[in-house]
Amino acid sequence: MSKKNKCRSSEGAAERGIAFSNIDKDWKLALDPDNIFWSVLPRNNGDFTLPQELIDLYKKEMKHLDTEMHNFRFNEPLNCVYIDPTDRCNANCPYCYIPSKIRQQGTQMTAEQLDTALGKVIDHFKGAKKKPVIVFHAAEPLLVKDILFDAIKKYHKKMLFGIQTNALLLEKEDVEFIKKYRVGIGISLDAPTETVNNLSRVSRKGEGNFKKAVQALDWFKGYEGLNVICTVNKYNVNKLADHVKFLHGKKVPMALLNPVRVTQKRTDKVKPEDKVYAKNLIKAVDTAIDLTKKTKRQIVIGNFANVLLAIISPTARRMMCDISPCGGGRTFLTVTADGSMVPCGEFIGFKEFSGGNIFRTSIAKAMNSKPFKEIRSRMVENIDECDTCDFRHICGSPCPAEMYARGNINKKAVFCDFYKEIIVHAFKMIAEDNVRYLLRDDSLDQMVYEYQY
Repeated sequence: MSKKNKCRSSEGAAERGIAFSNIDKDWKLALDPDNIFWSVLPRNNGDFTLPQELIDLYKKEMKHLDTEMHNFRFNEPLNCVYIDPTDRCNANCPYCYIPSKIRQQGTQMTAEQLDTALGKVIDHFKGAKKKPVIVFHAAEPLLVKDILFDAIKKYHKKMLFGIQTNALLLEKEDVEFIKKYRVGIGISLDAPTETVNNLSRVSRKGEGNFKKAVQALDWFKGYEGLNVICTVNKYNVNKLADHVKFLHGKKVPMALLNPVRVTQKRTDKVKPEDKVYAKNLIKAVDTAIDLTKKTKRQIVIGNFANVLLAIISPTARRMMCDISPCGGGRTFLTVTADGSMVPCGEFIGFKEFSGGNIFRTSIAKAMNSKPFKEIRSRMVENIDECDTCDFRHICGSPCPAEMYARGNINKKAVFCDFYKEIIVHAFKMIAEDNVRYLLRDDSLDQMVYEYQY
């Protein structure tokens, strides 16, 4: 097996489970939904008939592709731990998945507790070939920046660190520290203008984070470990292409234009319509392509890039929300400020999904706990409509926490229609040979063809 990620390409397939559909007026698709063996074909070549050579190729590759998909879905090990060192936040975003009471009155870790948690992570990953990834997340981690930075100093040779922040507390000396220790940094910024951004990224003082976030982008300009998290909602959904232009101008290498999670009931009020979101994300993707072509400098739309990877190199994707079962309680977990281990941060408001407390028990026990097993048992095969959808292993029907909050964990995704449109557009981008503009250069460099016709 190659050490590089495997890239897939073919011009056709046939027999078992092959589904045929139109991509647009120029292209059509043949796809095995079970293992993502695919083909894009020009529509002007007549009916959906496939050359015998391609049928033979499919038969040859099918078994190992089935095995590869199964292993990716069920045998991928834990590789990332999100640690929320504080429950509190200095912002009051209307779509936050953490209940308001927790964000205002929640607990915070001490330096000793954080050290205990990281020590448990080291114990769990002892003997692993790769360093575990630790992301300081949730609420606002820089409220306890001193203990975070001390922990990074102590453990940076044993772990890879990342921080997700609204930047309200970020100072210039913090930026130098982050660069020195090669910490990944995610800045929360929802729009290219202060007026629109501050409708959703609201600080406790009643203002917003726009000025501080933009200042942070200037401080980090050119830093490879920088990305921007944009939570798409009804306020900013029509500004996504403009946001891409703005971030490209700030030399941001990657932006995530993620859908707002509607785990909390109040977030329904700011959820964008699927078709409006899809239309504007596609416009943003096209804008990113144009900017990359004109300037020879990339800006990658991370969540769209992950959809492309789900097609051309399924096991190379790193955002594990869009595979079934999702990565929660499987390839990642979240440790809250009081030490509770939950499958994902989206479950912070549901105490029944705690797999134990990291200060008192092991990560291994949490991974084997009943709540974690319940999340891992949510599969597209058990969800009406998803079980027959051609894109079930490209989308994964996220998110279980959203559906649990709505009374039935085994219901299809809230953004189902959005995902379908985006996946079709991804196939269109592949057909038009635009992949090189949409994935990071280092991703492409790590790929070799597994099969090609």
